[in-house]
Amino acid sequence: MTQAKTPAQSDSPPLRLDKWLWACRFYKTRALAKQMIEGGKVHYNGQRCKASRTVEPGATIRLTQGSDEKMVIVLGLSDKRLAAPLAQALYEETAASVAQRQQRAELRKTNSLFAPHPDTKPDKKERRKLLLLKSQQ
Repeated sequence: MTQAKTPAQSDSPPLRLDKWLWACRFYKTRALAKQMIEGGKVHYNGQRCKASRTVEPGATIRLTQGSDEKMVIVLGLSDKRLAAPLAQALYEETAASVAQRQQRAELRKTNSLFAPHPDTKPDKKERRKLLLLKSQQ
């Protein structure tokens, strides 16, 4: 006996996780998406997975992009890399994830105020003073 397929299964063929991440523009290449998955930077429904994992609508994916971490819910599937507005329609970021990213951005902003970077590189005399200060500590 064959099982009855749900509409979501019959409309689209199975889609790999690395291909979906690439199509949704989270990562620039499929190879980079695969590398992030294998490195444990992407979790599917709360668990580590392989790049060949089949993506299903309604699944939650936690992924890391640089210093930001996002939690998204899969809304649609596409095996082609779409324009950014169309790609964003394939997923929805959770409200908690958005709030956490904004909070981390504020922390990064305030941290840069306490450790400002100079406009120019130090010259030879300033470098010697810095080395002297560091050796005295």
